[in-house]
Amino acid sequence: MSNLKNFLFTSESVSEGHPDKVSDRISDMVVDTYLSNDPYSRVACETLTTTNKVVLAGEVRGPEIKKDDLIKKVRECIKDIGYDQEGFTWKEATKIESYLHSQSADIAMGVDSKGNKDEGAGDQGIMFGYACDETDVLMPAPIHFSHKILRLMAEDRKSGKLKNIEPDSKSQVTFEYENGKPSKVKSVVISSQHSADVKQEQVRELLRPYMINSIPKKFMDGFDESEFYVNPTGNFVIGGPDGDCGLTGRKIIVDTYGGAAPHGGGAFSGKDPTKVDRSAAYAARYIAKNVVASKISNKCLIQLAYAIGVSKPLSIYVNLFDNDIDKNKFVEEKIKENFDLSPRGIREMLKLNRPIYEKTSAYGHFGRIPDKDGAFSWEKTNKSDIFSK
Repeated sequence: MSNLKNFLFTSESVSEGHPDKVSDRISDMVVDTYLSNDPYSRVACETLTTTNKVVLAGEVRGPEIKKDDLIKKVRECIKDIGYDQEGFTWKEATKIESYLHSQSADIAMGVDSKGNKDEGAGDQGIMFGYACDETDVLMPAPIHFSHKILRLMAEDRKSGKLKNIEPDSKSQVTFEYENGKPSKVKSVVISSQHSADVKQEQVRELLRPYMINSIPKKFMDGFDESEFYVNPTGNFVIGGPDGDCGLTGRKIIVDTYGGAAPHGGGAFSGKDPTKVDRSAAYAARYIAKNVVASKISNKCLIQLAYAIGVSKPLSIYVNLFDNDIDKNKFVEEKIKENFDLSPRGIREMLKLNRPIYEKTSAYGHFGRIPDKDGAFSWEKTNKSDIFSK
């Protein structure tokens, strides 16, 4: 993010019914299905969703899972999201095809541990982790509140409290920053698919409470209602995969920090935790969050770099945004001393070989509450003492 002190900054989120998120959900369900049967399964699954069609493709290594069982689970995902429309439904009208096949032996050879060789990274790449003290979950305010609007809408839509609103939605929140800190909300956009029998004015009134209930009052003081935009194009009846083709891994900025920090380019969904695209990004967030939780700095950016088949990161970069070189070096040394950032080390530290990924597929992988089943373990702040001087 910029070195300016006063500026506007915007982040967007998309709901679990957005076509790309439907694809992410299905791909992560495949990961969880394999990990449930064998915690050391390898999965790289891409999903395409379009009008009444879902296509799975990719590579797997692990237990034999019947195609029909996977297809049944795909339908369960679609049903849970809430799709039973003419152009996209969990029922038989939607055709589901699976082209998953065995993992390449060449990739397996580079990644597997043999003899005294530790398991290597599943690919080369750079991963970033970020945390800041703008919210209680140490996430940037614009993305945090964009997610919250859509999450609350989805909960009420599924419970039946929010009627005439369909699964495909987007939100966008712009904050005014003063002295580098979020001071107030400048504008809010919510676009949501709706049933044909409601007018836009009604949609606006249905969605307005979600803006009010998601964003703390202190940020909404003096908010100009003319800056609240609902379905700016007018109508939004045709949506989801029927309105727009969905693919796994196309919402990587929504999944992370809403553009407030750099991104290495790798997607998370559909990948088992040997893939550093996913696991190292979780580890980098875990470290950055613990740094900020220690109060040594009010924001922290971590970069990790890997080479395929090599276990240790090639580089660790730390930025605390305060030009204190000694403090940066101190944090870097503490990371090297206390965190095993090999793929195996990350998986053991965060206990990632579990079926915990389907629930990460919407409303962000970060800023979430750690779950009893081990999901979002990277959001714990149990290592902050390491960085407390």
